[in-house]
Amino acid sequence: MTAPAFTASPRNGQLTGTGVDGFYDHDRRLLHTLRLLVDGREPEPMGVQPLGPDRVKFTAVHRYTQDGTDDPSVIVERTRTAGGEESLTIRNTGTLPRRLHVSLTTATDLVSVADVKRGHRGPAVPCTAGPMSLSWVSRGEHAQVTVASAPAPEVSAGLEEGTLTWGAVALPGNSSWTARLTVTGGAETAPSDQPVAPRTPAPWAEPTVRGDARLVELVRSGLQDLDALRLADPLRTEPDGPEDQFIAAGCPWYLTLFGRDSIWSARMMLPLGTDLARGTLWALARRQGTAHDLFREEAPGRILHELRPADTEHGHGLRLPSRYYGSVDATPLFVTLLVEAWHWGLPDADVDALLPFAERAMDWVVRSCLQDEDRLLRYHSRSGGLRHQSWKDSADAVRDAEGRHVGPPLAVCEVQGYAYEAAVGLAGLLEHRGRHDHADELRYWAGALRKRFAELFWIPAASGPALRYPAVAVGQKGEPVTGAASNMGHLLSTGIIDPAACADVAAWLAAPGLSSGWGLRSRSADMPGFNPFSYHGGAVWTHDTAIAVHGLCSTGHRREALVLAEGLLDASAHFDHRMPELYGGETRERFSPPPLPYPATCRPQGWSAASGMALLTALLGLRPDASRRVLTVAPAHPAPLLVEGLVLAGHTLDVEITAAGEGKCSVLPDGWRVENG
Repeated sequence: MTAPAFTASPRNGQLTGTGVDGFYDHDRRLLHTLRLLVDGREPEPMGVQPLGPDRVKFTAVHRYTQDGTDDPSVIVERTRTAGGEESLTIRNTGTLPRRLHVSLTTATDLVSVADVKRGHRGPAVPCTAGPMSLSWVSRGEHAQVTVASAPAPEVSAGLEEGTLTWGAVALPGNSSWTARLTVTGGAETAPSDQPVAPRTPAPWAEPTVRGDARLVELVRSGLQDLDALRLADPLRTEPDGPEDQFIAAGCPWYLTLFGRDSIWSARMMLPLGTDLARGTLWALARRQGTAHDLFREEAPGRILHELRPADTEHGHGLRLPSRYYGSVDATPLFVTLLVEAWHWGLPDADVDALLPFAERAMDWVVRSCLQDEDRLLRYHSRSGGLRHQSWKDSADAVRDAEGRHVGPPLAVCEVQGYAYEAAVGLAGLLEHRGRHDHADELRYWAGALRKRFAELFWIPAASGPALRYPAVAVGQKGEPVTGAASNMGHLLSTGIIDPAACADVAAWLAAPGLSSGWGLRSRSADMPGFNPFSYHGGAVWTHDTAIAVHGLCSTGHRREALVLAEGLLDASAHFDHRMPELYGGETRERFSPPPLPYPATCRPQGWSAASGMALLTALLGLRPDASRRVLTVAPAHPAPLLVEGLVLAGHTLDVEITAAGEGKCSVLPDGWRVENG
């Protein structure tokens, strides 16, 4: 894939119009059938070779039984790219000349990716033949397959499909023949505000990691996937300035701007530079809510949840607008991304330009809490919109300890942590800008939220690794939602809970109920309703585990952090270090089989791909403080580790964990110093 385009193919490379197979661009399936026949037969598949996140090669053979040998002499190679290109090469490796009849049958339905996801296949779109091309037009959408190389094929079209035919391909011995195709259409019909493929390189440094081979490969593979998930904002206000790039949520279902997902990906990548954070912040700032709109769930200051080319029917009564604001966490996370980017060295000009947007976002958070009876940041459901609006947003995402579904309105625990962290962080930034009164107001408000959290969220445990745990959420009447879940892992680094509470959370996260041995389960296996392959009811999410590890390291709970980190690293080896969005939460035992990906998982997926960097940062124990010009290095990794090419305030630096467990750092930017944690 190369955002915003991707292809989905079976292992033989033949697209036959079934399942999710096809060429896609800007949320539209441009082609679902591309079937190759040689002499009226499908070539015999030999294997598939990934050539990177955006390219794959399918190899097959075309046999001649009369040759008197089992060795194939005609080899068929198809190299397919996510950008809508396919190269077909047929090689005659033998000495006898061959004369082949080659045809490619094509068809499409031009349906949206949301229709494909819910198993819907639209009617075939009539095909039109042109010189060296086939075209389809339906409902204002169009697609075209063009032959981009000689020799010219015969082109025929019908109501169901079109065919490109080369009737007499002459192949002397030891020769080859190649045809190149392009598939286009998505970008031409997308609205002007839709993300586009970037024209400039990735906005982050390429680090060199030496040490734990699993961690090395996890970071390397993740950066490759992130490179393929890059998108650029076409609405940038300075045409001659740098592109505002961000990370799409995931392929195939969420290949667009998602507030929460894109923010988390940018946060995790901050040790490699602040340009990705800057681009993400600007893409969201330009689309920040300005008015009250019930259908969009827009409000002044609110940050976008997702952006699509058109309003979309997702099935089961869920209809979302093209620009949708229905998330409760993207807005405080936007504020925190700006604050953390400032700490990592985002230039003052960018910080000052983005600060008004962060203040408007914080105003939305505070207003929303003031309108709530419990003074919490709560979400409410709207008919036709998302039922749950935190990161666990599936229809059955919230269950209590008895396994019963709990619906909104809900104040989810981690969102209160995000709001507290945003307020305290923004207060520090404002104070550094000399705005002490506003900073004091935010700190006072944050202190009150912290107190309410302590009063409303803690539940006594009848059994378990600690005497209490934080509720998943609090309902409209102040009742806590019981049951241990991974949500509590997000609280650790926000500051909303005190050290004793952090110790309780650490104990729960590392205990067998939540720690599967392969990572952190989304719901404890000790409770009714646990399902290791439930989207939010038991499966392991890569980013969720990485966030918990970061929180455990930042609060000094290194033993518990290593329990989860080792599980995640071991799991990555079974996925070729290309982590899926989520995978099964089965218990790891001595001879247990490897973990399996969730059936409809995104891979690559933004915050999963960035989790390697998040894990690396956590194990190095890196925490910059721009107000004091201090970089804290508090290693948690138990073995030597060297990372070269990190970036702080535009300055490249190296960080090392020695065999004795000490953290060392190369020369810092002028005025900065190191503190050991």
